Amino acid sequence: MLKILLNGALGKMGQNVEACVNERDGVIIAAGVDIAQGERIYPVYNCFLDVKEDIDVIIDFSNPLVLDDMLAFAIERNIPVIICTTGFSEAQVDKIKAASESIPVFYSGNMSLGINVLITLAKMAAKVLGPIFDVEIIEKHHNLKIDAPSGTANMIADAISSEMKGTSYVYDRHSYRKKRDHNEIGIHSIRGGTIVGEHEVIFAGHDEVVSLKHQAQSKGVFSAGAVNAAFFIKDKPAGMYDMSDLLKD
Repeated sequence: MLKILLNGALGKMGQNVEACVNERDGVIIAAGVDIAQGERIYPVYNCFLDVKEDIDVIIDFSNPLVLDDMLAFAIERNIPVIICTTGFSEAQVDKIKAASESIPVFYSGNMSLGINVLITLAKMAAKVLGPIFDVEIIEKHHNLKIDAPSGTANMIADAISSEMKGTSYVYDRHSYRKKRDHNEIGIHSIRGGTIVGEHEVIFAGHDEVVSLKHQAQSKGVFSAGAVNAAFFIKDKPAGMYDMSDLLKD
């Protein structure tokens, strides 16, 4: 039986992970951690130091502020961690990479199978179209999302940039007046309503446009990906892993 510690247990994604686990065999949520007060069918602690249960994997859908405590706990108890939280600073990403030298770390800005297929297709398109087409990324999320652009938009941009050397990211064109440089990747954020998550990559050329788009209809696609990652990473050696590794496996 795979035993999960759910960080951010009382949040919306935590509840989605719980619902996903309840539909799967061979896995349970043994405990949760959340800075908020609340109860679930499993014990929920305010601090990692209070966790007494035997844990196989940590799934993190929480807040960048708790990263240090979570990594320290995971390293001390040699527990693999799946980091689904977004909005980390560069210094925090460095800490995540450093932790992967001691424990298995699965780190992805988006746990959806479909979005990772889109990223693969975007890389293929960039390799062929990048030299002559302009690239723009549009991401849409609900009005409660704090960080912008989304971690997924950054993932897409980084994947495209790996196929197009010398690119630069542009987030705010209204602040200057000049025509678009070809090496720009424009990244645009929309926040409104209850949009779960939409990402579109536009390759705009002379008299033709190629568009790749992914829409998440519910948060369930992200929780399912996280639980799949938990099964994947349980017995892996220390190192950095992401959705591409899971898909290959």
